Amino acid sequence: MSIRLDKYVCGCGAGTRTEVKKLIKNKRVSVNGAIVTKADTKISEDDVVRLDGTVLEYSRFIYIMLNKPDGYISATRDDSQKTIMELLEERYRNMGLFPVGRLDKDTRGLVILTNDGDFAHRTLSPSKHISKTYFALVSGDVTEKTAEIFNKGVTFKGFTYKSAELIIEGKQNGLTAVRVTIYEGRYHQVKLMFEAVGCRVEYLRRVSFGEIELDEKLEEGTYRPLNEKELEYIGRIKK
Repeated sequence: MSIRLDKYVCGCGAGTRTEVKKLIKNKRVSVNGAIVTKADTKISEDDVVRLDGTVLEYSRFIYIMLNKPDGYISATRDDSQKTIMELLEERYRNMGLFPVGRLDKDTRGLVILTNDGDFAHRTLSPSKHISKTYFALVSGDVTEKTAEIFNKGVTFKGFTYKSAELIIEGKQNGLTAVRVTIYEGRYHQVKLMFEAVGCRVEYLRRVSFGEIELDEKLEEGTYRPLNEKELEYIGRIKK
């Protein structure tokens, strides 16, 4: 596979496309030992690229875990609202990243960002049955009967939501603390399932996506690359 030199260097995290073009023009980038000054030079992943003498490690696909705060929409761009892309360093904004699935503007927690379209497609496919677990604080009467209803599936406002697992954890600030695991990703699903039983979600945070769990060390608005164990899980999904 051939790739433009400036795209390759960007993929190594050396800067934005504009910054990288300046690096190349200023003779700071070499390919297989030879200085290259044209940003559109085509190279392969087998070529050895150096910046100021240091070998760059290229990764075709990038996977990032973000702890999404309230007030940001899960989109790559929007003319009127803040997007999760604004939380990333500028170098990541030029790598074609997008969120795998979406969280509501007021929902917090785990979002995976990637440039791997195949992974996103497979993950969102209903046949994969990827679980999504949420921690929620709910007003209203949440009982074991509610859990039974969720387990059987809920039909509400013309939609049928498949079986979901509801675990009641107790009371917190006068609300019921619960964990809900769903296996599909319909719009406002968790909120609407509770609305169907006369309850209201007051706080919602996604804490896991399949086997990938939200890193408790990540403060809201911060992110990190997926670790080796998490990448292994992604590899299994793609098989």
